[in-house]
Amino acid sequence: MPTFSRVAPQELPMSLLLLADPSEHHIATYLEGALCYLASEQGQPVGACVLNINRDGVLELFNIAVAIEAQAQGIGSALLEHAIADARAQGHARIELGTGTFGHQLAFYQRAGFRVESVIRDHFLDHYDEPVHELGIQHKDMLRLGLTL
Repeated sequence: MPTFSRVAPQELPMSLLLLADPSEHHIATYLEGALCYLASEQGQPVGACVLNINRDGVLELFNIAVAIEAQAQGIGSALLEHAIADARAQGHARIELGTGTFGHQLAFYQRAGFRVESVIRDHFLDHYDEPVHELGIQHKDMLRLGLTL
C-alpha cells in the first residue's frame, strides 16, 4: 500500500493531475494555496489529490488521480479517505466536488459517501475547449456532490 503525504502544489506531477482534468489552465486556477496530497510507492508518485476553498468558503475536491498502471488497486479510495480525514482533523465541516453525470468517478465518490446535490447543465460544453469523452459518450452536464464531515 502506498504512503500518503501532504505536499506543496508544485510537488504534484502535472502528468497525474492531467489524468483527472484535461486542462492545464483549469488546474493552475485551483492549485495555488491548495491542500495537496501525494500517494507514493517505493518513492514514486502514483496518486495525487487537490482540495481548495471554493467561492462559497467550502472545501472543494478539485482533482484526484491515480497513475494508469496503479489504478484498480484501492489507491484512489485510500487517498480520498486520507484527504477526508485530514480535512476533518483541520476542522473543515464539508467537502464538495463536481463530476460528470456518468462513469466510474460518480460511483467512486458515492462509495466514499458523497451525495448528488445539483446539476449544472452544459458545464463541460461551456468550460472546456475540447470535448470531454468517457465510455464513448461526451460529457455535457456536471453533477455537484457534497459530503458533510
